[in-house]
Amino acid sequence: MDRELLEKIEEAARVIKKGGVCVIPTETAYGLAASIQNERALEKIYEIKKRPLHKPLLILVEELSQAPVEISRIPSYVFKIIERFWPGPLTLLLPATRDASSFLTGGSQKVGLRISSHPVAMELVKRVGQPVTATSANLSGMDLSKTISQVKEQLHHIEPDYYLDAGEIPPGPPSTIVDCQDSGPVIIRPGAIDPEDILALC
Repeated sequence: MDRELLEKIEEAARVIKKGGVCVIPTETAYGLAASIQNERALEKIYEIKKRPLHKPLLILVEELSQAPVEISRIPSYVFKIIERFWPGPLTLLLPATRDASSFLTGGSQKVGLRISSHPVAMELVKRVGQPVTATSANLSGMDLSKTISQVKEQLHHIEPDYYLDAGEIPPGPPSTIVDCQDSGPVIIRPGAIDPEDILALC
C-alpha cells in the first residue's frame, strides 16, 4: 500500500475518531463509516442516506471480540462459517449486547457484522481501534456506489465529512447476509458468497 493511500486512511481514521462520517471502500461497494460509539455520527448516516430508522447499520470489525455481541449466545456452527468466509463479503446477524445502539440493531436484538477483505477497510478499522459502520454509501433503496463520483451523485444534500478514494470497486453483488439463528442459518440476502456454500458447513 503506497504512502499516499496510507495518509488518506490515517486522515479518515482521525475524522471518525472525532465523530465524523467517512466514505470508505469495501470489497463490494463504497460505504459510510462512523464510530459505533458515537450516536450523533450514527444518526447522521441515516440523514445522509435517507434511511428508515428500522433498518440497522452493519459493522466492520477487526476481530469478533471487538463487536457488541454476546459471544456465549452465538450458535456453534457460526464459527465454522467465520473460519471459512471471513475476511470476506459475508454479513452475519449475531446476538447483540444489551447496550448495543438501536441504530445498530434496528430493534432486532441482533447486529450485522463483517470482517472486510478490502485492504483499505481492514487498515482503517485497525487504525480507528474500534468497530465502524459500513452501510453502503448510497441513498436508501438506490444502486451501490462503485466510485467516489457515484457516491457524490447520490449523497449531495448532506455531505459526508471525508472521502477516502481508493479507486473503482470491481463489479459484483453486495455481501451475502445470514441470520444466525439457533436452529440454523437463514439467508436474508443472497450475494457475493453462494448460500449453498454456507449451508453446506452447517
